[in-house]
Amino acid sequence: MMLYPFACVCAMVLCSQAAYADEEASIEHGRYLATAADCGACHTIDDTKPFAGGLKIGSPVGNIYSTNITPDKKTGIGDYRYEDFERAVRQGIAKDGSILYPAMPYPSYSRLSDNDVRDLFAYFKNGVQPQVNPNHATDIPWPLNMRWPLHIWKWLFASDSAEKPKSTDPQWLRGAYLVQSLGHCGACHTPRGVAFQEKALDHTDSDYLTGGKIDNWYAPALTGDYVFGLGKWSQQDIVDFLDTGKNAHTTAFGPMKEVITKSTHQMTDEDLNAIAVYLKSLPGKKNDTVLIDEPTTAQALAKGDTRATGAQTYVDSCAACHRSDGKGYSGIFPPLAHNPALLSDDPSSVISMILLGGAQPVTESDITGITMPDFAGQLSNKQVAEVATFIRNSWGNHASPVTEKDVKKIRESIMSSQKK
Repeated sequence: MMLYPFACVCAMVLCSQAAYADEEASIEHGRYLATAADCGACHTIDDTKPFAGGLKIGSPVGNIYSTNITPDKKTGIGDYRYEDFERAVRQGIAKDGSILYPAMPYPSYSRLSDNDVRDLFAYFKNGVQPQVNPNHATDIPWPLNMRWPLHIWKWLFASDSAEKPKSTDPQWLRGAYLVQSLGHCGACHTPRGVAFQEKALDHTDSDYLTGGKIDNWYAPALTGDYVFGLGKWSQQDIVDFLDTGKNAHTTAFGPMKEVITKSTHQMTDEDLNAIAVYLKSLPGKKNDTVLIDEPTTAQALAKGDTRATGAQTYVDSCAACHRSDGKGYSGIFPPLAHNPALLSDDPSSVISMILLGGAQPVTESDITGITMPDFAGQLSNKQVAEVATFIRNSWGNHASPVTEKDVKKIRESIMSSQKK
């Protein structure tokens, strides 16, 4: 007779332990999802206070500031129920009913699975330390700061559903899910329309992942284009880049550097390979041509011939690392010859890189963090334009010339942002 209460107690204990284990698993999976989604990139400005918000995000109408998404009840999302969280993430509607600015990539997050949204909620509610940090009002002037027009924007551009994929390959499907929704790669790598909307949300539209402007940088195409995209890259090249920030073709720069260190480097090999499988399935443009090595520039520089416009600046400031043939040093200094990040119609990245310089991502496999110096204080707008044009049209590269006006605009934008 006494065994029955004992059995009941044991059953209750076992059920409690199972529930606790399930909750812990959900939180840990949510942690991984938040990393894969790179939530910290926008919602963290102080690494000692993760997800406390406050990052300034520029927009065509003024500055927006990311919100506190820690479980603090007064300044964060501590009083959010799951339904409130789900609506904010997938639909872009805050708990108070106000619509979020599309700097929050809810058009992509609308495609998140129910289980993943629940695990994200579990993590942000129970796996993140509460931080007191009141949300910052936008710098958008009236009447542009009125949010009701965003409902129209959402109705026009934020689809709540995706076309059912035709593929049955589980690796491709996983890669498509990571790229289209969780990773929201299109937020940077897809061109924007006149209303600042992504022109496409998945591969069913030919504009998807064909390159996009972000601040003073240009995020290159992730399609199969040989000149502007990943046509020359193997699946392993993509995995290496996402894991280490570099491969035989290029090195991560600008905002992508933090994406590598804080997000993709921490993802599983299985997920990185799935992303690579999906990206390699995206076709390039039919009229895309393969770049061919052209030795004239390297031969001239080897002879000390710097008569070409921009050549002397290249020799003085660039050749020591990137060599006279533009091929750099494998695994150390990236090549400039046939580098897709430098050859788009928009030269923002090559200009910003010359002016700002930058360090390579630091990971466990490469802790050197090799740094390219900035040349903003050494080179005039004319010199930057000339050397950028030289780089974009040497060794078989072919791209539009860079003008002093292009450089002046980006230099002024950089200086303005550094003053604030």
